[in-house]
Amino acid sequence: MQARDLMTRDLVVIPPEMPVAGVAELLAGRGISAVPVVDAAGTPVGLVTEGDLIRRLADEQPGPFGWFLGLFGDGRRLAERFAKAHGATAADVMSRNLVTVTEDASAEEVARLMEQHRIRRVPVLRDGKLVGVVSRADLLRAVLTAPQPPAAGTVSDTRLLRSVLDAMREQPWVDTFYIFPGVKDAVVTFYGFHRSEEARRSLLVLAQQVAGVISVADETKPMPFFLRASL
Repeated sequence: MQARDLMTRDLVVIPPEMPVAGVAELLAGRGISAVPVVDAAGTPVGLVTEGDLIRRLADEQPGPFGWFLGLFGDGRRLAERFAKAHGATAADVMSRNLVTVTEDASAEEVARLMEQHRIRRVPVLRDGKLVGVVSRADLLRAVLTAPQPPAAGTVSDTRLLRSVLDAMREQPWVDTFYIFPGVKDAVVTFYGFHRSEEARRSLLVLAQQVAGVISVADETKPMPFFLRASL
């Protein structure tokens, strides 16, 4: 699925000069957690979130030595925090470093951006103009409507074994030299030696994700010391 299939199109947007009090009323009245800020041409210039407004309440007045400590702080960050805490308009409090995508971005790409930048929504642009927003809730709907894998038991054991091996080779943490999968009646069984308990559990998860696998069994043992010493 692509961003155009996931995004919310019925957007509420605000101008940069909108008063902060009005932004807060808008978020509360519409039951939304963020609103894009666009200029007169429809180009997104920022995003105001609940967190931006709550930060105003959480910001504390500096103590008697605040000016002294400020000498050793990040001046740009402190100035930005002050503007967000005391600004009068959306332009003062909005987050300016927008992470955006185009309509043809895949759901996987959007998810990676959210994870990488620790954000909850990504504006979608067309020719530089805002046309939608993809939120975490939109991505969840993508997961729920994803194409269903082949029914368990409909794929041959030989093909399943090949798929499991391919999946193992794609992961750098899998010791393919010491772990050996087998498949019978769509049940995957792992033999050999695992390096850690985390690797063992992750290996089971990996096999369970292979389309057509019914269940996974683990017959691996902790890696002996003499093998660890040779790694």
